[in-house]
Amino acid sequence: MAKAPLNFICQSCGASFSKWSGRCDGCGEWNTIIEEKPLSTGPGKKGIKARGKGMVLTDLATKEAPPPRTASGLEELDRVLGGGLVPASAVLVGGDPGIGKSTLLLQAAASFARSGLKVIYVSGEEASAQVRLRAQRLGLEGASVQLAAETSLRDILTTLDEERPDLAIVDSIQTMWSDTVDSAPGSVSQVRAAAHELTTFAKSRGSAVIMVGHVTKEGQIAGPRVVEHMVDTVLYFEGERGHQFRILRSVKNRFGPADEIGVFEMTGAGLSEVANPSALFLSERGKPAPGSVVFSGIEGTRPVLVELQALVAPSPHSQPRRSVVGWDGSRLAMILAVLESRCGIPFAGLDVYLNVAGGMKISEPAADLAVAAALLSAREDAALPPETVVFGEISLSGALRPVGQSENRLKEAQKLGFSTAILPTGGKAGSTGGMTLTRMGDLASFVGEVFGAG
Repeated sequence: MAKAPLNFICQSCGASFSKWSGRCDGCGEWNTIIEEKPLSTGPGKKGIKARGKGMVLTDLATKEAPPPRTASGLEELDRVLGGGLVPASAVLVGGDPGIGKSTLLLQAAASFARSGLKVIYVSGEEASAQVRLRAQRLGLEGASVQLAAETSLRDILTTLDEERPDLAIVDSIQTMWSDTVDSAPGSVSQVRAAAHELTTFAKSRGSAVIMVGHVTKEGQIAGPRVVEHMVDTVLYFEGERGHQFRILRSVKNRFGPADEIGVFEMTGAGLSEVANPSALFLSERGKPAPGSVVFSGIEGTRPVLVELQALVAPSPHSQPRRSVVGWDGSRLAMILAVLESRCGIPFAGLDVYLNVAGGMKISEPAADLAVAAALLSAREDAALPPETVVFGEISLSGALRPVGQSENRLKEAQKLGFSTAILPTGGKAGSTGGMTLTRMGDLASFVGEVFGAG
């Protein structure tokens, strides 16, 4: 028997079902499952024998000129984009509500307009008067940016096709509505259709399109994952509302390096660029204290120094708490297990708190040794020697593994006045410029030599 086609799609999470139901088993939402009809005609259907046209084939040795780029004048934005904006590219920018996405893109629109590009800013969330008020507050009212407040995708595409801008900014993709899709704005089908139409416009007309996307409570861009596959570049605008720092991170870029970051500072006059993020993240660091360790990391192509803070305290509960901000919680559990099994240092009955200062988020394994140092420093109530940076990866056997770009990490630390570095044995450190390097082969040696414990 032929398998029933999965024609019922949840508009919230994209799950497919063979029949309609009131509640989606995937996300738990009610009344979000809608039938989507398959194509009724096409090659091989109803006697149609269509034949496409042949493709032009080339070999791998064919040389093509790199795509032209237009610099915005915002060096942090240009860094994340890979050197500037590429024509006919589609860029998706996501971030938490109120983090400053609209402010960033309005400043970017004004900068690109000053560079000579024709820029259209389409807002589906605010009226044109509200956008003008923000522009006046930021001192951008003199920029030649054309505004529109519209949610109809058909009207937006018609206007863009007539005006032929060099850059179109759509804020946001979740508010766009296509009359060819039978679902509410913000649904999976509407977001997918709007992203596809805007990306197709960018490729066919040679205009760059920047789309704003809302994020879910898990931090992912809302809507189907296929939207991130459609576009050329995916950027996340991150930061904590309690901090003035904002980080623009590239997670996908077909025209430049991925995982590159740009750092901004939120001020009363908008977002200002931060040329030296390490100095900014360490600016509020006082005297060395137990649980405080400076980690020398790499974000994209840029070395960044951040402070890791740990607190270890007796727990009044039967199950101690493990709280992490800015790092992977499962990796913290791994570090605690290695410390207990390989070094004989238990954390049972102790609450453990770990925080990356400044609202920064770290994902590279090179932070393992710095985290272990912060935990031990807090547990033993002993501060690390001043002017010391720590980096290295910890294996499950307790061995310390060297990490890449050690020379860049050390140069950045030395530039900020650090004179000592603790790092794994091996690897290429290059010229250290007079820094004192303490190399460790395993975690047990690190614990015994630095803290005298174990």
